[in-house]
This record gives sequence, C-alpha cells and structure tokens, in this order.
Amino acid sequence: MSDEQGIRQSLRNFREYDAPFLTKLRMVVSNNAIKLRTRKDCCGNFGQPGC
Repeated sequence: MSDEQGIRQSLRNFREYDAPFLTKLRMVVSNNAIKLRTRKDCCGNFGQPGC
C-alpha cells in the first residue's frame, strides 16, 4: 500500500468509526504509538482510527 493510500484509509477509518471524537483521537495516538514501537506499518487493530 502506498503512503497516499494508507493516509486515505486512516482518514476513512477515523471518519467512519462509530465512537465519540475524543475516543477516536485516543485510538489514533495509541495505534500510532504501537506502529512506532513495533516499527511496522500496521498496529493490528484493523479498522480503528490510526490504523
């Protein structure tokens, strides 16, 4: 997946995920921290914001 496709998918996940804004924001931070810690492109939480 190209970077542009990954960004689009992340934005789509954020927009379409059914949760309050602050919950989605927390998921973005958490899921990106997982990706940084594991040095992988995916956090493993498919469909969640930030993944």
